[in-house]
Amino acid sequence: MSPLPNPHFSQPVNPMISPNRARRLGACLVLLFCGPLLADGMVPDTSVVIVNEDDGEASVSVTNTDDKLALLHVTLEDIPEDPEPLLFVTPPLARVEPSKSQLIRFILQSPKPLETQRLKRVIFEGMPQGRSTTEAGHARVGVTVRQNLPVIVHPKGLAPNRTPWTGLSWSLDQTQLTVHNPTPYVVRLAQELRLLPGTGSALLPRTYVLPGETLSVTASAAGATRVQLQPATVYGFAVAPYEAPITL
Repeated sequence: MSPLPNPHFSQPVNPMISPNRARRLGACLVLLFCGPLLADGMVPDTSVVIVNEDDGEASVSVTNTDDKLALLHVTLEDIPEDPEPLLFVTPPLARVEPSKSQLIRFILQSPKPLETQRLKRVIFEGMPQGRSTTEAGHARVGVTVRQNLPVIVHPKGLAPNRTPWTGLSWSLDQTQLTVHNPTPYVVRLAQELRLLPGTGSALLPRTYVLPGETLSVTASAAGATRVQLQPATVYGFAVAPYEAPITL
């Protein structure tokens, strides 16, 4: 399964999901959570960067899969909900020969100990260098391939959690569905939700719920007792749908 950058679900999921659609949805989740891994250009060796506070840094190997020299540009991005700078990368710019790899280091620079997981993003962009003799003197449109991956900063002493979505709490007040994340883990999931029993649905504003965060959305069914969500692993791969109880 090869992730692509940031597609968004735009319609609530149909409660009657065929096997074919289920497979497509699973593939979309991988695309949604990670960023492209099987593509030309600069290809990182992972679908997510995990920086453990205990280690103080992490490394990612990025390979130039093109047949020409390229310039690798690495950019860190804060998410809108967490603008605090926590990391820096080195080198941010590097020349990478065809079929060769460049090691990129992510170094933690938090001024105080972390209490929860933190979410950032990193962009690996390959910019082709040089032109052949036949191209010289001719106008040309350059194409670059960007790999946009999540970065999770993991606090020292916090145990790994393979199923952080089980810690979410859900409540429903008439047509207002609320999800709260009381855990120290970033929870990643599809935007589309099903409300059970019945055919109700809801759409989250984004594909993650941060530690301590509460999100509220409009739901199409009052009286539901369960919510079915499509979670993803820390590496962005879809797992079996999960049903959580709703507090009315």
